[in-house]
Amino acid sequence: MSDLIQLEKRGHIAVMTINNPPANTWTKESLAALVTTINDLNDDRNIFALVVTGQGEKFFSAGADLKAFADGDIANASDMGKAFGEAFSTLSAFRGVSIAAVNGYAMGGGLECAMACDIRIAEEQAQMALPEAGVGLLPCAGGTQNLPWLVGEGWAKRMILCGERVTAEKALQIGLVEEVVPTGKSLDKALELAEMACKQSPSSTARCKTLVMSARDGRSHADGWRMERELFVELFSTEDQREGVNAFLEKRKPEWKNR
Repeated sequence: MSDLIQLEKRGHIAVMTINNPPANTWTKESLAALVTTINDLNDDRNIFALVVTGQGEKFFSAGADLKAFADGDIANASDMGKAFGEAFSTLSAFRGVSIAAVNGYAMGGGLECAMACDIRIAEEQAQMALPEAGVGLLPCAGGTQNLPWLVGEGWAKRMILCGERVTAEKALQIGLVEEVVPTGKSLDKALELAEMACKQSPSSTARCKTLVMSARDGRSHADGWRMERELFVELFSTEDQREGVNAFLEKRKPEWKNR
């Protein structure tokens, strides 16, 4: 595990901190560490939720260090593009609930990381942008795909094609984040939501997330309904389904096994 990615487990919640000050930029090492971390968390059946935040008070993450692209090396660009793509697609596919606690600037690959999470909580001073086109690059880790889904084509084009930076309040208005909190409070709110997620059946949550994400694939409404029925029936092969129903009938809190 790289020191650039710090991990703390709090019961059923994992807290992952991007730790590359001063701007928490991403490197090949930290992107590889992110993949390893998420894969390990997927194997840990005791983890139901993940909170992602940045070290310090100013940056969630400023994305890639542009020095890595200064020489125009195509092979390096290919390697970095693959590393970014694998890292954030792995984060997006985390089987539990992922919440980004955006504690400051989220730029380029930093914003793409936040968008790879299920939910985003931003502090009031945070600012967000995908400024890659302004330096002769483009968002290559889901930015052009996830941003239109969240905010619509118009705002995605304003941010990507015009380089417009948005405040936390504007991000809330356009649907880029789900809530804005006072400075220093994003982690607390993210943990509060994570605790709520942990009260849900992790077996159910994983399947619900699969269904919600599948709506992006352009499948027909009827096909989505078919998938719902199939995964509903699939739950009856899990311990959590029996535990959840019986706990409700017996008026007690369920003890989830994530199995």
